[in-house]
Amino acid sequence: MIIATGTASGKSLAYLLPAATEIFQGGSVLYLTPTKALAADQLRALRRLHLTQIRAATFDGDTPAEERRWIRQNANYVLTNPDMLHRSILPRHASWSSFWRRLRLVVVDECHGYRGVFGSHVAQILRRLRRVCAKYGSRPVFLLASATASDPAVAAMRLTGLEMAEVTRDASPRGSTTFALWEPPLTDLRGEGGAPVRRTATAEAADLLADLVIEDVRTLAFVRSRRAAETVALTARRNLDEVEDLLRAGPHGQPASAFEDVDEYGELSPYGPAHLHGHGGRGGGGRGDLASDVGADAAADVAADLPADMAAGLPADVGVDGRDLSRPEEGGHHPGDGGPDLLGPGRLADRVAAYRAGYLADDRRMLEKALRSGELTGLATTNALELGVDVSGLDAVLIAGWPGTRASLWQQAGRAGRAGQDALAVLIARDDPLDTYIVHHPEAVFGQPVETIVLDPDNPYVLAPHLCAAAAEIPLTEDDLEIFGPAAPAALDDLVERGLLRKRASGWFWTSKERAADLADIRGTGGAPVQVVEASTGRLLGTVDESSAHTSVHAGAVYLHQGETFVVDVLDLEAGVALVTAASPDYSTFARDVTDIRVMESSRSRPFGPGELHFGSVEVTRQVVSYLKRRTQSGEILGEEPLDLPPRTLCTRAVWWTLPADALVPLVSDSGDGTVDLGGSAHAAEHASIGLLPLFATCDRWDIGGVSTELHPDTGLLTVFVYDGHDGGAGFAERGYARATEWLTATREAIASCECERGCPSCIQSPKCGNGNEPLDKAGAIRLLDVLLPR
Repeated sequence: MIIATGTASGKSLAYLLPAATEIFQGGSVLYLTPTKALAADQLRALRRLHLTQIRAATFDGDTPAEERRWIRQNANYVLTNPDMLHRSILPRHASWSSFWRRLRLVVVDECHGYRGVFGSHVAQILRRLRRVCAKYGSRPVFLLASATASDPAVAAMRLTGLEMAEVTRDASPRGSTTFALWEPPLTDLRGEGGAPVRRTATAEAADLLADLVIEDVRTLAFVRSRRAAETVALTARRNLDEVEDLLRAGPHGQPASAFEDVDEYGELSPYGPAHLHGHGGRGGGGRGDLASDVGADAAADVAADLPADMAAGLPADVGVDGRDLSRPEEGGHHPGDGGPDLLGPGRLADRVAAYRAGYLADDRRMLEKALRSGELTGLATTNALELGVDVSGLDAVLIAGWPGTRASLWQQAGRAGRAGQDALAVLIARDDPLDTYIVHHPEAVFGQPVETIVLDPDNPYVLAPHLCAAAAEIPLTEDDLEIFGPAAPAALDDLVERGLLRKRASGWFWTSKERAADLADIRGTGGAPVQVVEASTGRLLGTVDESSAHTSVHAGAVYLHQGETFVVDVLDLEAGVALVTAASPDYSTFARDVTDIRVMESSRSRPFGPGELHFGSVEVTRQVVSYLKRRTQSGEILGEEPLDLPPRTLCTRAVWWTLPADALVPLVSDSGDGTVDLGGSAHAAEHASIGLLPLFATCDRWDIGGVSTELHPDTGLLTVFVYDGHDGGAGFAERGYARATEWLTATREAIASCECERGCPSCIQSPKCGNGNEPLDKAGAIRLLDVLLPR
């Protein structure tokens, strides 16, 4: 069964009742959630029932080692996450034998978050779970809960491999929500290529958060990264301190000095208060805080049962001003230390804090409690608080940048007004084509159904490592193949040929001494993460996805960690280590790369305007060849340094369109002076289409890439490719193929509606362009798409 209804519609009650019933009858329950915060919140809800028969416990990276044995042997309601299930619980299934024998119900909460490659991994983990249950004689019911989703039963069936009934009618009472679309203004400053830049979404969010706190409006501000959460909270606190200082100083007082704005990842803006630029995305690795919140949990269980934050090298809870909030002697503020009397001993700024992964578990729980009680008025958070955590009583939500999907948008907006009162939600646009399109075309969001959950359990790059993990847990037999789907036989033959599995008369066996579960990086894109280590102390600062290491921690790269700046001395790809040294350079670094794409197979095609549209398999070869040094304050290019890094090859899926030469003749002649740059037009259209695809496929722009060329050797035509940035594909390009007319029409509108003259980050510039956003032709891109789009 899947229950797919809106926020605060009673989904928790809908699974708590049958869960309690099963436990009263001697059964056990397994609860899966994407984040620790949600598991802790559900544990509180269970304990508030005061039912002594329910022995509930969370089993994640924060669980002390001494409690884990008790949980395995005694708990009948276990709350965990897919990472822990994958790396610890299933590989050690024998130590959970009594729990498996009594398992009656598996609750998969917030299942709309399991999408793309991550969702495909979770789908295989659930198949492994079904298989382990069968070994111990149990056949639990799977009950899924989700925000409203398109075709929820179909998505749930792909996730679990089981037939699904669905509940979608939502009759829950709600107050009204006023929803504002907020576009930061253009500034007088100029970015790459002289393009105008907007004030950043995070700077606007900090100002709005401070204004709402002054009005005693309880507010959550959602941002896109850990560092941005800290920065928004810090900026809001400084704003509030300025207000109090002015009030204390009286009518003749002088305001405190202004502070610099930051970009969406919390970095100081190279161009002052409006620049949004970061090459390659998430500078410290990771793909959103849902991943970083729990990604280290299971590794912690394997590594001597250390807590996840210790295993991942994450720091203790640090306040927005850099203090350790767990140390009162450092002046750390704890909720409840004092009231917010505007001119009294308590400071208004103390009612604002940051919340993100990396904090100690006790401190996260304390922040959640303070927000619920009203001791905190404003909280800047990553998407770690997006999912079902009960923070009823909130009045407003600020969303700094499109959160990726309409489902996430409504989830975040739904954090306010949960007690039935009216609420405010504000979407603050980033300097990005998709955000620009949405604020100018609200009909793209309002009145539209939420997205279909896109995942592909048969992706061979996902399926193969989970077959190995399954064989290590229990040898595979012919009867198991039905659980893993139609692609399993071919994948097993390949694994035997590669020597990863051995085929015997009774089935397939894992014979290596290595841990099979380590083959699947369920939150990443393949390959072990690269550890970032301070050379002088050996301190582990963090990790970077192997796939992004070439662009973010190459030799000479500036690496930011918790407000500290480091320069990379050495990137050792074989050892998986980047050695860094603390430094204070006045520049930032941006990698340059060269990308080639080869068509391997066009599996589907159709006429598209005067051209053709294709979907199929491609091979992408990308090599980082140099990096730029750019002065932090002025944006001045200080130089380009060569790099000697090996090329990376990705076999994936892509959607591409072509235009024949005769269709391009009017394009050039209509320009009057014949100055249309066909390559620059295609390049601009490619950038904008990458930015808009997340509106039509459940993805982030960092999950996809693109290549454009005036004459591609495999097609002999002007060609624009958009491809999935994951081995084997993730289903995003396929969605683009299916909705190409809507997608590319929106792309054209996004470019045309931007108020800049020649192109900017809000329309055709890309923050991850390896060619430095050259060449680009904004007017040419509009005309090119006019020629392409069917009329």
